[in-house]
Amino acid sequence: MSTITKSKQFFGFIVWLLIPFIAAGIGSIATINAQLFYSELIRPPWSPPGFAFGPVWTLLYALMGVAAWLIWRRGGFHQARAALSLFLVQLSINALWSWLFFTWHLGLASFVGIVILWILITATLIVFWRLKTLAGVLLIPYLLWVSFAAVLNYAIWQLNPHILI
Repeated sequence: MSTITKSKQFFGFIVWLLIPFIAAGIGSIATINAQLFYSELIRPPWSPPGFAFGPVWTLLYALMGVAAWLIWRRGGFHQARAALSLFLVQLSINALWSWLFFTWHLGLASFVGIVILWILITATLIVFWRLKTLAGVLLIPYLLWVSFAAVLNYAIWQLNPHILI
């Protein structure tokens, strides 16, 4: 068990829970007009309605925060620097994707970005799993959703070459 005091663990929990939501906030700035943009796109019949994304991402960001906290509480950032740095890098790519797709309408770049994100999530999941199994398990829904989102990103890009360059 960690040598981090209970009060520091609580504070750390709040911080690690907030970090994914800060990234979400940065990404959500890019989605201010996303509902209109998304409704104008030709989408495959299996694409979810736009309103489904908010609740799904809220749950996923919460799970990410708890997973990171579980890793951090094993000894702080110093003890898990590589794992938590990898987590922060993938979170940055997560926020960037919204800008690539919704603001800049870059089909190829957003697809490449989500593939890179998928690779980074997989690496983070593996590293977390090795340090604390539950932390890795908590990232499985995120990996599954981003897998689905990557296929959806590709399909929408292919169906909308006139909008997504």
